[in-house]
Amino acid sequence: MIRVVVADDQDLVRIGLRALVESEDDLTLVGEAADGLQAVELARQVRPDVVLMDVRMPGIDGIEATRRIVADPELTGTRVIVLTTFELDEYVFDALRHGASGFLTKDTRPAELLRAVRLVAEGEALLSPSVTRRVVREFATRPARVPRPHPRLDTLTEREREVVGLVGEGLSNAEIADRLVVSPATARTHVSRAMGKLGARDRAQLVVFAYQSGLVAG
Repeated sequence: MIRVVVADDQDLVRIGLRALVESEDDLTLVGEAADGLQAVELARQVRPDVVLMDVRMPGIDGIEATRRIVADPELTGTRVIVLTTFELDEYVFDALRHGASGFLTKDTRPAELLRAVRLVAEGEALLSPSVTRRVVREFATRPARVPRPHPRLDTLTEREREVVGLVGEGLSNAEIADRLVVSPATARTHVSRAMGKLGARDRAQLVVFAYQSGLVAG
């Protein structure tokens, strides 16, 4: 059973998400929060598998709430999906940088949202290659982009650095395999090893590390 928390300051949104979650046999709603602080405290109390987190909330916003949840050693199994009004919301990259496993727009179809919850609960990142490319392109073109290399970047082999850069460009494992002329299994292994060395929670965080370390071309 996948345990879900919904955090949104709009009653109607919470009601809708609650009804959607409770309509599924493999999902259960374990709590609701109307602001960021409530979301953090609730997550600590019930330790959900997935938090559906609105960005704009009173108190602390969804970005700070996400950061606190991800930083809590007691919540290593909790994943956060950020809900935004616009696909390239100004906060999206900040959400990913602070540990969100992905994001959805609020007009996402119910079936897609349910699929996303299940995907993230399994430890996957909710970032399709096309969306990743758009996010990286948006933020890579902003001024004053100063690379901040990951402290363990030197532990990567040259091939692993190359693979991380390709993940940052939004390539899937199959596309990385084609680009490097290796098998998909080999590409998957390189990605997994890089994630382990860099301490990335999921693929979304690997994208952020690639961007921050200057491995993604601007």
